[in-house]
Amino acid sequence: MLLEVAETRRADAGLANVSFVQGDIRTFDAGRRFDAVVGRLILFHLADPVAVVRHHLGALRPGGTVAMVDFDLGAARVEPPVPLSSVFDRIEVAFRAAGANPRIGARLARILQEADLEQVASYGFQRYLGPDDPGGPRLLAGVIRSLAPTIVSKGIATEEELDLATLEQRIRDELVENDAVLLPPTLAGAWGRRR
Repeated sequence: MLLEVAETRRADAGLANVSFVQGDIRTFDAGRRFDAVVGRLILFHLADPVAVVRHHLGALRPGGTVAMVDFDLGAARVEPPVPLSSVFDRIEVAFRAAGANPRIGARLARILQEADLEQVASYGFQRYLGPDDPGGPRLLAGVIRSLAPTIVSKGIATEEELDLATLEQRIRDELVENDAVLLPPTLAGAWGRRR
């Protein structure tokens, strides 16, 4: 389904030099060299991200660039804290229980260095969502909804404790009542060059 959407948009934009191929990021081999390898929200899900980056260096011309973007949940919080701030703890525990690393963004530069890239640099970007911004409660409730099966099956919280039907409104109410700002996960990135 996603490949069909991507192909339709590519065709509508008239981009003849762009193609989409389904494959396993750990083993994919395009059989040719590229100027850049770019990954967005990929390493988060992998047990050995250094090995995956090293694997893709084989498809990168000398001097080519690797750029990776992922999340760092470590800086996410509500300021000042409110009772439902604990949802960040549940999110982190659930992601880890599912085999993901929700703080990998903080390690992206190290991952690229360990994969033998040079001139590695990194950045981070984090939004500040005010108490009246509906995006904060929608974001948090959406992440909890998507993780709810893991949260419940791993005993992190019960369905009753999550109360998904009212979660977004409860988050919104606590933010407004406490004039609190929600800081979602940092979007982190790092890039480097192949020797």
